Amino acid sequence: MMRKTSLLTIAAMVAMSPFALAAGVTVTMNQVDEKGVGKALGTIEFDDGKEGLVIKTKLTGLQPGEHGLHVHEGSDCGPKEKDGKMTAGMAAGGHLDPAKTGKHEGPKGQGHLGDLPPLVVDKNGVAEEKLTAPRLKVADLAGHAVVIHEGGDNLSDQPKPLGGGGGRIACGVVK
Repeated sequence: MMRKTSLLTIAAMVAMSPFALAAGVTVTMNQVDEKGVGKALGTIEFDDGKEGLVIKTKLTGLQPGEHGLHVHEGSDCGPKEKDGKMTAGMAAGGHLDPAKTGKHEGPKGQGHLGDLPPLVVDKNGVAEEKLTAPRLKVADLAGHAVVIHEGGDNLSDQPKPLGGGGGRIACGVVK
């Protein structure tokens, strides 16, 4: 009996230690437009790794090329009015920026915490990539939306704000 109790105590101590990894999370990504949330396009898995947040994409049905990928402040993928018209995914708010930097500097910069590496979609509309965001952990994602933008992301606010990614085409919420 003592041996069983000791093993349970050790297991509990390891689980509560700073070395225990947080459980990963999988987010279903859905197409979004000015009418609302549409069909599922696949998933993005998020796990903690030695060098930061590990992001594994399994997506289909996207336009080939590079797309901006970000964690946003809100927890809703619905449309919202912007400049007098309903706009896809605007309920997700802006890029996650708890330090209020107001800067888009990419995943390695000191700007928005929600800046992720760009997503690259192949000629068949498939994105199966493994990316890393060094400043994030799984715990930072809870209650936030993950958004894919229609265009690429130059990881800067120049020449266009927020990397120039443009409109929102897909979104999922981390529960």
